[in-house]
Amino acid sequence: MIEMKLSNKKKMRNTLFIAFLIIICLMGRIGYIQFIQGGELSTLAYQQQTLDRSINPKRGTIYDTTGKNALAVSSTVETVTVNPGNISEENKEKVAQTLANIFELDYETVLKKVKKRSSIETIVKKVDKEKTDELRVWMEQNNITTGINIDEDTKRYYPYNTLASQIIGFCGSDNQGLDGIEAKYDDELKGEKGAIQRHIDAKGGEIGHEGENYVPAVDGNDLVLTIDLTIQSIAEKYLKEACIDNECTDGGNIVIMNPKNGDILAMATYPSYNLNEPYEAYTDELKGIWDSMQQDEKTKNLQAVWRNKAIADTYEPGSVFKLITASAAIEEGLVTDIDKEGQFSCTGGIEVAGVRIKCWRYYRPHGSESLRQGLMNSCNPVFIGLGQQLGVTKYYEYLEKFKLLEKTCIDLPGEAGSIFLAKEKAGPVELATISFGQRFEITPIQLVTAVSAIANGGTSVTPRVVKQIINSETKEVEEIPVKTNGTVISKETSEKVLSMMESVVSEGTGKNAKVAGYRIGGKTGTSEDGVNTNKYVTSFCGVAPIDDPQVVVLVTLYNPTGEGGHQGGGVAAPVGGQIFSEILPYLEVSQGNQDEVEQVEQVQTPDIIGKTIEESEKIIKENGLELIIQNETENLDKENTIIKNQTPQAGIVVNKGNKVYIEY
Repeated sequence: MIEMKLSNKKKMRNTLFIAFLIIICLMGRIGYIQFIQGGELSTLAYQQQTLDRSINPKRGTIYDTTGKNALAVSSTVETVTVNPGNISEENKEKVAQTLANIFELDYETVLKKVKKRSSIETIVKKVDKEKTDELRVWMEQNNITTGINIDEDTKRYYPYNTLASQIIGFCGSDNQGLDGIEAKYDDELKGEKGAIQRHIDAKGGEIGHEGENYVPAVDGNDLVLTIDLTIQSIAEKYLKEACIDNECTDGGNIVIMNPKNGDILAMATYPSYNLNEPYEAYTDELKGIWDSMQQDEKTKNLQAVWRNKAIADTYEPGSVFKLITASAAIEEGLVTDIDKEGQFSCTGGIEVAGVRIKCWRYYRPHGSESLRQGLMNSCNPVFIGLGQQLGVTKYYEYLEKFKLLEKTCIDLPGEAGSIFLAKEKAGPVELATISFGQRFEITPIQLVTAVSAIANGGTSVTPRVVKQIINSETKEVEEIPVKTNGTVISKETSEKVLSMMESVVSEGTGKNAKVAGYRIGGKTGTSEDGVNTNKYVTSFCGVAPIDDPQVVVLVTLYNPTGEGGHQGGGVAAPVGGQIFSEILPYLEVSQGNQDEVEQVEQVQTPDIIGKTIEESEKIIKENGLELIIQNETENLDKENTIIKNQTPQAGIVVNKGNKVYIEY
């Protein structure tokens, strides 16, 4: 009996001890949860009990340099979501059927979302308000007040479709910038998301009666570019013509820069693409085979057209680069009188380290020349000789001064750097080829920047595409400063080189770039696109007006295979002349040579946007102009088709006979 009592006491003691241990463990666990995990669990509980529907901010507008022409805007659209837990079982099928019908969606897919055990499901994004208004009417008629959400959203839209496509870039479905300015300045443009918050239970039902908490979105900032809509339109018009007429298999680009401040007034690439449909076929040829192409082929083609060749692709500049050699030689005192007869002599070629390098006109040598004549004739031996006198070390010093050994730091994504042989490895032959523009590669933007330093009196300026950022809330304007990089050459050297460039256009290889009444300088170039490819790059770089340069124009055409050949003077220089003939009057540049002005009647382009093509053809003809319909289809209804865009814009002064391009 006594032993039984002792045994029971022992059991009770053990039980109490175990219970005590359990209580200690529970208290420890509670303490751990409360003090160690408390913050994290509170956050998780809030997230579980709070339904957040995000509100996308309106992305900032991108304007051209005038601040009036919007190149990229965000229009208001709406997004539809559902809270499955707030839709009664008897209404789920009816709701799914209605959503599928209004928004043209698959019924089974919508039904799965409506029946899903989750707090929120997205049905459709970025739809026009007329569609969501139809849904609102249906909800009111069927007395459905919860479970379906219609929230304001934004959609990116590009009013000019293909204009400046490689500069502006485009956005993804989440409004994030994916290319061009849209990507580079995404942080400025995107704004901050807002939210609609509501407390819910595990099934998605509403907790309490406090309703929704609205946190407004903050719109993105606006950008003002240096790009001029009119000048960009002119550049794209003549680039497209040149690439088609000369059968340029690899396209082309044009860069127009203000040499005084680095502003890029235009940067055109052909072919271009529609910013509103960046993933679609962009040429008639591709449209015919697009559906049959593999996805990797589509991606390859799209990435090629998205690429801004003016900053991302390198090439051999050819004889345009002789401007750099001439500048260095004059600055170093190797040539003091650019008109000194007999200072140079062309015998058809020159011997360098046992290698004979020919002049392009080796079959009929230029003979005795001054430096001016050497540049006018684009004579290789003249510039090889200057390169030899400068030497590798000094020549590379000028490459550094002209910022040709580094990127320009233009405010666009994807800029490539130049490809030069290391100074230590450059021998006599390599120096010789560099001096007349071959066997190295630079980007078009690097060349334009270097020539701009010659044009503005000798100062290196960083090119830019954005000049202002406008705060969406305060409307405060932030000016993007002009960046200079020091003096490259003296003003005296600059004036001598500009004088020679004027002679190239007035009498030399660039005479096809002449514009009556204006003092224009330039240099042509032709180079091989790679070694033994039988492909060529032809170019022309022009400056105007010579007495006070306001624009530098670089035309680069890749592999012209048409009847006009592939020489810069015959193919690229005429394009430069066409561009100057329109942009100089537009910029109100005074005509320096009044005696040369041809008495060509000029007219203002009429406003035909919003009119039918049939009406516009009559108006354009009455003004002595020619109407060109871009992407015209065989069954185009001219009587009822409305014009959306025109180039040049209304009010621009042009010569009679000029073409007006339209999009519908």
